[in-house]
Amino acid sequence: MQARQALPSSRSSWHSHRMKDLVCPSPRTGLRPPSQVMRLHRMGASFPTRLSFLRVLTRRLAAEGARLRRPVWNIGADGFGHAVYTIALGGHDYSLVAVSTHLPDEMRTDRVIATAWDTAYVLYDGVPDSDEIARICAAAPQQEAARYTERDLVLSRANKSVRLFSHVIERLRAGRQPDEALVNEVGYLMRTTAVYGNGKFGIADRGLIAGRPGIEGPFAAEMLTVWMIRSFTHDVVEHLGGTALDPALKRHLGIGNSTGLGMAPFLVSHPVLLNNWMQARETALARVRALPTLGREDRTRLTTLCDRVAAHLDEWQVPAPDHQARIDLIRAEWPAIRGFVEELPQDSPVDALIRRSEAFSVDTQELCVALALEPFGDIVDDLAAGMTDPLAPPVNGFDDAQSLRTAIETHFDWVLRLDFEETAQQRRFWYVSEEKLEPRLGDRFDDPGADRESPLDIARRVQALWHALDGVTDLRAFRAARPEHELAIARVACLAAHPYAEIRDNLIAESCLPIDMLRCKLAFFGATKFDPKSDRWTRITLAQGGPLPEDLGTARADDWWLAGFGA
Repeated sequence: MQARQALPSSRSSWHSHRMKDLVCPSPRTGLRPPSQVMRLHRMGASFPTRLSFLRVLTRRLAAEGARLRRPVWNIGADGFGHAVYTIALGGHDYSLVAVSTHLPDEMRTDRVIATAWDTAYVLYDGVPDSDEIARICAAAPQQEAARYTERDLVLSRANKSVRLFSHVIERLRAGRQPDEALVNEVGYLMRTTAVYGNGKFGIADRGLIAGRPGIEGPFAAEMLTVWMIRSFTHDVVEHLGGTALDPALKRHLGIGNSTGLGMAPFLVSHPVLLNNWMQARETALARVRALPTLGREDRTRLTTLCDRVAAHLDEWQVPAPDHQARIDLIRAEWPAIRGFVEELPQDSPVDALIRRSEAFSVDTQELCVALALEPFGDIVDDLAAGMTDPLAPPVNGFDDAQSLRTAIETHFDWVLRLDFEETAQQRRFWYVSEEKLEPRLGDRFDDPGADRESPLDIARRVQALWHALDGVTDLRAFRAARPEHELAIARVACLAAHPYAEIRDNLIAESCLPIDMLRCKLAFFGATKFDPKSDRWTRITLAQGGPLPEDLGTARADDWWLAGFGA
């Protein structure tokens, strides 16, 4: 294969040429197997990639030449009031209505029990008139306590990072720029504590917008909301400070987020969607591993990205000692990865990189996966279109009990090795709190409520099904008499058709760490700077280094993976 720089300069011609090269030689590796990929400890080492939803969004905005407008700015000298931002995407206008109110310090909390926030937001379908703006301004600060309409697509709220927010304003008022070290340490001016979509509290159901160009992808409307909120946070400190932020500092100010247990069950309750996310990433990896050789441009790009990773790792500091130790280990291992990238072999170089990474920690392995995808948008970006699940295809049923039992032994073999007589294997139970209707995790042997357990005990249910099928000859009669096994039967049928649909760990085991599920999902959103506060909730940063509205027409719109200052 010729070097990349010698290939046709046209993007479409180059894409066709490279895709042709992919299918001519037999790939030396297939997709990584679910038995490797779908384990909690590896899912909990996920990093954002160019297939992450926020990256897909900014590519789309840039491709359409989208421009963010601010038709309403009714923010007072105290920073309180409302503003409206509007952007066109996929032939539709969307408007963010941002409402800023006074929040007493004693009421400021990121916990779900909060009833007031510094700011509240609604992503509106279209351009709201004055009556609609007034309605939203009255409702948004109440969040769950209010009700909304189908024109309201996303509901969100955010609190200030008080220390950095105040520092930035003080510096700007003094005619100075904020301290870079503090900007990096915090990374955002505000952090969201919820970004609600899909019909909650009367807002639009996902089905109403799922087919719209531009926001048809998973969580696209939510990511658009987050990106627009980020612009509001920049604008409000410039308004209060009386001068503009340096663009490099502004790009480094993303949006924070606090995420807890409420997000974790999503990966279990949406198995086909999880499969499609994972399969897209793994297919992308297989494509780039199949490249027979790389030209100088690609090799240089990988080396440059290695340096960006090193800078990102230096910036990434967290208080939790065990998680900081993981970051420190990646830092210690990264020079060896960079050295290998500088000397990649001529034959199957990306495959060689992934194989070489297997000698290092799981965190470093997964970081290498994200690195390997980054330079090759022309052969992986199309996979983003398959990461939705608009209508799950029907899965095949089972003709008889033996075929069902065989399917369990084939696709759920790992559950048969678990001993649910052991206390440690059934320690946890998932439930939904009565007060906030949010998922929670209890101790089966110490906490009340196990009788109202949510059905996230997939491993236990499938094992129980396997045992119950022993000696069964009439599957139809069995199902009629034992309806408690229907969920397990459905999961077996789903996994037989969708290999990445199931987390291959016991989610009620004492060893289950929900933080691993959170990180996996957040990485698909595009999150960085994971900062776990326990095994059940974490802070993260979104859009750090991402394009500003004025960057959408430039190369920065899609070149911000793990970007730091000046990248």
